[in-house]
Amino acid sequence: MPDPANLPNSLPDFLFDGPDGAPLAFALAHGAGAPMDAPFMTEFADRLATAGAGAWRVARFEFPYMAARRRDGRRRPPDRQAVLLETWRNVVAALDPARLVIGGKSMGGRMASLVADDSAVRGLVCLSYPFHPPGRLDRLRTAHLAALHCPGLIVQGTRDPFGTAPEVAGYELSPAIRVHWIEDGNHDLKPRKASGRDAAAALSEAVAAVADFLRELASRP
Repeated sequence: MPDPANLPNSLPDFLFDGPDGAPLAFALAHGAGAPMDAPFMTEFADRLATAGAGAWRVARFEFPYMAARRRDGRRRPPDRQAVLLETWRNVVAALDPARLVIGGKSMGGRMASLVADDSAVRGLVCLSYPFHPPGRLDRLRTAHLAALHCPGLIVQGTRDPFGTAPEVAGYELSPAIRVHWIEDGNHDLKPRKASGRDAAAALSEAVAAVADFLRELASRP
């Protein structure tokens, strides 16, 4: 059991985009090294909040170690997993799981995937899931994904060093999970200039894939 003294005892601050009355809200967590208002996080939230014919509510937040860095400017490693998961549970409880999809960039999405089935949320979205540390295919982070019941979407670059398309093709993933591949995308979903694709188009594709997934979830009884 985690030490209660080291767990967050209050809700994180939220950054909201999109209308409060949207059919679903998407709680979006940051990755290990960048805050909730990093350029990728901000642009993704802005675009998703107005994607397509509808609009979606996006709630960004920070884990305790990142919130502490915001206060004093000192870089810290991510909190222990128990703290990260407890933060997610607090977020879910605050935002109404009946109309909530959870997920995030890299580590934030991975932590969401660990609480999704127990949180009664509508769905899970992982942006650039860290299937393994770069160069360490022997350290897979996929065991729980094989048994996941929560509907899930993973948006992944085909050359992401945390899990490329050929690698992921060999992993056992639950039938509840679909993977949308961003051609030539890296861990930030950015393609190389030599590919003939640009970063803006790749991000637009990722946002559209998530918006379609949210629309599908919202249409279910």
